[in-house]
Amino acid sequence: MNFVDHARQARELQIVGLLEAVCQSLEPTQSQTDLAKQRYEGVGGWLAKSDDPLLRSITIYLQGSTAIGTVVRPIGFNEFDVDLVAHVPDLDVALSPAAQKRAIGDRLKANGNYAALVEEMARCWRLNYAGEFHMDITPSIPNPNCPYGGELVPDKSLKVWKASNPKGYRRMFDGRAKLVPMIRFRKQIAADSLGANVEPYPGTVSFKGILRRIVQIAKRHRDIFFIDNMDVAPLSVIITTLASRSYEWCVRSREYDNELELVLDVIAHIPDTIERREVNGTVHWFIWNETTLGENFAEKWNRHPERARAFFSWHARFRNDVAALSTVRGIDLLGDRLKGLFGQKPANDAIATITERVTAARSTNNLRVAPNVGLTFSSAAAVAAASTPVRSNTFFGS
Repeated sequence: MNFVDHARQARELQIVGLLEAVCQSLEPTQSQTDLAKQRYEGVGGWLAKSDDPLLRSITIYLQGSTAIGTVVRPIGFNEFDVDLVAHVPDLDVALSPAAQKRAIGDRLKANGNYAALVEEMARCWRLNYAGEFHMDITPSIPNPNCPYGGELVPDKSLKVWKASNPKGYRRMFDGRAKLVPMIRFRKQIAADSLGANVEPYPGTVSFKGILRRIVQIAKRHRDIFFIDNMDVAPLSVIITTLASRSYEWCVRSREYDNELELVLDVIAHIPDTIERREVNGTVHWFIWNETTLGENFAEKWNRHPERARAFFSWHARFRNDVAALSTVRGIDLLGDRLKGLFGQKPANDAIATITERVTAARSTNNLRVAPNVGLTFSSAAAVAAASTPVRSNTFFGS
């Protein structure tokens, strides 16, 4: 690999480090996570102790972004969504969704700690913990017609049960997220380092779960893109489903020089599995839930065609915006670009994280440019001897 190739690889891996830091900034803090877990266990315990026959054997579990690890901080306030399912395994479809939901609401209101927090939503009950997060509790019962162990949840009118499978969806997503891509540059770095204890900067700054990070940056970019028109913004489940399918195809089909190259390829292929049918001159869209029968995540697109147009418009911008990051030179310009894509705080946090790493390495004389590696943090004598110390005012090539 020549110098130009290494320079390009190093620049692209710097972007990986920055995007990883952006995602970390978007996640709940450890204290927020611990508090949510405490609240979650408390609610589950209270519901499970009910004497109501409609709540017999009830179990509570997480669904959505909290369950699969793709939470993104909402813009403008600090409250996170925590989505729960309240599943009763010994009830059948003869039960009215409204009756099941009412039983859960009555039980919550019977607790003095929850009564003041409860808010009724169309399909669920919400517990509002001001300044912390809100919990949405959705009723569910078994789906006898689903061969994948799916469940039924209320529709918005509470008149009928709708197919869903939160646990199956989580298993499917987790399985795809565990797929390990073939990254060629990692092998090249290992070979070039000659076995020394070298941490290339930012060559080993990798994503903590590439698929989850792709979903997070996609959701945040969507929130920024549709900040003034969230009514037509793509649902998180659509972004998550399409990204996970694309990731699986890319990882199973191709090899990549680095993680950014993989990210860009996954983003490019996000729309590939959307099904489009034309019936009597009208376009219908389908993004099927692979873990149950009959659930189309794009059903609203067929009633509101502007949602489909909004999705493809957003995707084109998202793809171009992320691809353009590797063309930006200089930390200040890169920071400005990140602010436009993901918001000021995540961008500032990302730049601060990278700056701290560089400052720490420079203060101990461990920031160097090694042949065939690029910027490194290293205490290995063999590599240090073959490398050139970085000057105190050098950063990101600026």
